[in-house]
Amino acid sequence: AAAAALGLLPLGKTQSPESLLDIAARKVAEKWPFQRVEERFERIPEPVQRRIVYWSFPRSEREICMYSSFNTSAEDPAAAPGGA
Repeated sequence: AAAAALGLLPLGKTQSPESLLDIAARKVAEKWPFQRVEERFERIPEPVQRRIVYWSFPRSEREICMYSSFNTSAEDPAAAPGGA
């Protein structure tokens, strides 16, 4: 209510704190690839796996474009110099 009164939040909107699960999953996803997490730990509860996978994907449009534009010449002969 105080944040809305200060104009920080639109009226009628409230923010809830991030869950401990989301915070932990985000930190894990920032540090390690999911494959490494799977290899390291025998049992990971399903909800934890889902949140780590969720946070493993890029958030911004720029990052999504950057990662989706990777192309290796070994997979696409036409992309190689002097290719078809």
